[in-house]
Amino acid sequence: MQKIRYELDPYNRLVATLPKYRKVLDGRFRTAGANELTYHVKSPVSAEERIPHQLKLKGAWSLTDSHDLRLTLDKQGRRTFGDKVTLQGEMLDAREDSLLFAVTTTTKAGTLSTYVLELEGRWKADKRNRLTFRVKKEAGGYDILTFNGAWEIDKDHRIIYQYEKASLIRKKKRTHTLAFKGHWDIKDRYRISYVLSGGTDAAFDFEAKAGVFRKDYIEYEVGIALAGRAAPLRRTVKLTGKWNIRKGIGLVFETGYEGGRTAAIVFGADATFTDRDTVSFRLRKEAGQRDLGASVELSRKLLKGDGEAFLRILKSRQEASAMAGAGFRW
Repeated sequence: MQKIRYELDPYNRLVATLPKYRKVLDGRFRTAGANELTYHVKSPVSAEERIPHQLKLKGAWSLTDSHDLRLTLDKQGRRTFGDKVTLQGEMLDAREDSLLFAVTTTTKAGTLSTYVLELEGRWKADKRNRLTFRVKKEAGGYDILTFNGAWEIDKDHRIIYQYEKASLIRKKKRTHTLAFKGHWDIKDRYRISYVLSGGTDAAFDFEAKAGVFRKDYIEYEVGIALAGRAAPLRRTVKLTGKWNIRKGIGLVFETGYEGGRTAAIVFGADATFTDRDTVSFRLRKEAGQRDLGASVELSRKLLKGDGEAFLRILKSRQEASAMAGAGFRW
């Protein structure tokens, strides 16, 4: 009995090959469970052809240099499907715990259609500050999709990833954009994080140079080490906004995002009056704990509401300084 082997055609369809014939199988790929890939055959097949209506492919996910999805098949899969299956398409959307990939195919009649594959997982930054997506696998494992290009920051403080690619149909290059919705946070002295929206703990944690803190902005410099470049590509994360003190919370820096949304970075701080009619705040992350090794000097006039109440208490105390943070009571 001859064993059927399969290959992928330029329109993301499986082709069954036997010594006496080749048959294009109209169908679509799907993902399910722990991101296992299956191909569902839609075109009629006869019992004599011995072609199943569903084919399962197992292996390791990766991202090609041209931003296509690749599944490098396991030992069993290679006997039937070859070493790898590369799905041509485009990144459609980046969600807090998944990646959507658009796949274009065609029927025998030449009708084009596009469908979407969803991979579940977690977004992370690697040690070179590149964006990666960890594709969920069985037993808590994962495969890594590495986006080997430089990310940008737009006017709304969002992370933007862009790449150029020729379309499957017209072969003309166009720019594809992934926009990540979230907000910035600071975790320690040499790290700045972009926390993705959606109520999850997904975040890009970037290693950075020590931050610069001023009355109306926070600035960090991040180096992205890309393949083929001798030196890291520099990105400046500059967050514009305003400082204030929130009772029971601490010193906060509020930044605006798209759609009028705002988010605050919360600090603990040792506050001290200066002789310049300002207050110097020695910044900490989590009140009374990690010292960020940085200070910000703010005019008393900038601190409104709860900030004014804090300054009155600071002025009335005998101590040289006071703590602004969740542990401070007034």
